[in-house]
Amino acid sequence: MAMTADEKYMLRALELAELGRGHVSPNPMVGCVIVYGDRIIGEGYHMQYGGPHAEPNAVNSVTDPTLLREATVYVTLEPCAHFGKTPPCANLLAEKQVKKVVIAAVDSNPLVGGKGIKILEEAGIEVVTGIQEQASRKLNKRFFTAIEKNRPYVILKWAQTQDGYIARSNYDSKWISNSYSRQLVHKWRTEEDAIMVGTKTAYFDDPRLNVRDWQGKDPLRIVLDKQLTLDKNLHLFDQRIPTICYNLIKDESAHHLTYVKLKEHFGIDDILKDLHQRKVQSVIIEGGSYLLQKFIQSELWDEARVFTGQSTFENGISAPKLNQQASETLDIMGDRLEIFERNTSSS
Repeated sequence: MAMTADEKYMLRALELAELGRGHVSPNPMVGCVIVYGDRIIGEGYHMQYGGPHAEPNAVNSVTDPTLLREATVYVTLEPCAHFGKTPPCANLLAEKQVKKVVIAAVDSNPLVGGKGIKILEEAGIEVVTGIQEQASRKLNKRFFTAIEKNRPYVILKWAQTQDGYIARSNYDSKWISNSYSRQLVHKWRTEEDAIMVGTKTAYFDDPRLNVRDWQGKDPLRIVLDKQLTLDKNLHLFDQRIPTICYNLIKDESAHHLTYVKLKEHFGIDDILKDLHQRKVQSVIIEGGSYLLQKFIQSELWDEARVFTGQSTFENGISAPKLNQQASETLDIMGDRLEIFERNTSSS
């Protein structure tokens, strides 16, 4: 089936939106393409949180503004209708009196949710929605999860041996995956808001949870240490990167280290609720097996990324269990990477 012009230009807008990955959270990634006479005359995307949105960037790239009145604007998400860090994009398009606006997905945010469309229609602008909608929602699955489910998008990640272990009996796990897989993990870290480990992983691995093998921002570090037994000389407590320690003892904050006291019988949902209130839209759970399995049992996960390396341990700490088939399998220079996507319609 041939692709329509609307679909073609929206795909280009989605390509542009992708360029904002890792830079705009908690805002969504948005791309915008402006077309006049089957010719692209302007492009833009949301480049940085707090900076101009996709629509003004695209409008400002048009060399002949007089063409805007006969132009069609393609935008991957409904133009915003509220004053935040920047003025409403819907008002800008209305002021420019563009001829038509094609929108991939309507914004679920109650501050927008149809209000941007209303502004455009009241200005006499033709509005079309639903073009490449699923692609737009997939691109911004973190944003939509935060808005619609009031929690971060949860990614489970671990590496396991051929025989299904994530560590030896003494908790040693270096190195199950190869250097290419580990570099990919560092790339992922730049794309998510936060990264979390449990007490034993922090104790035995002493991870930095920062970005070293890729260029990009460090995620917020999170550790679960119920009784505050972890050594304060661990990398996680070096205060070089914002870090949250969830515990049962105290609330305290100093420089980059924040202690958050949980209720005695807390659940995974309590941690996610707190992170949501802190505007954390996505979190990678990197271990250990017990913590990963708690997320699985609570059905509070959206995606799992599982590496299977070349080695075998014969015995040790068993990897978490996912009772479903992978949606995608990739070869990472000999490591097998399986991607699992959970049906999150009910969580």
